[in-house]
Amino acid sequence: MNIIISNSSDKPIYKQVKEQIKNEIITNRLKPGDQLPSIRALAKDLGISVITTKNAYIDLEREGYIETIPAKGTYVSNKNIELIKEDQFKKIERLIETSISIAKICGITKEDINSIFNILWEDNNE
Repeated sequence: MNIIISNSSDKPIYKQVKEQIKNEIITNRLKPGDQLPSIRALAKDLGISVITTKNAYIDLEREGYIETIPAKGTYVSNKNIELIKEDQFKKIERLIETSISIAKICGITKEDINSIFNILWEDNNE
């Protein structure tokens, strides 16, 4: 697992860790049943606090991405990845609906929204 922590990011460190692990699972680089590093080992590797790593794992477990087996370790959940992706699609749709509503109130055109989307998409791929 290659997790990169950005000190200049607005996101808390635990969210950066959580999102990167989640991305590894959704893109199938981490597969169901794969063991994750222990909280302590990951914290040491990343140079962050054990509490920060624990918070990321707690959120991932709550969302169904990972599961912890006492005295054995933490593993990528066997939960259907397609269901996880569907949940993400629903979240994206809600955010887009909110954006469209705001745009219409402000008189922003669909073309303007598409331009904004394309710029932000490219900025996130750099």
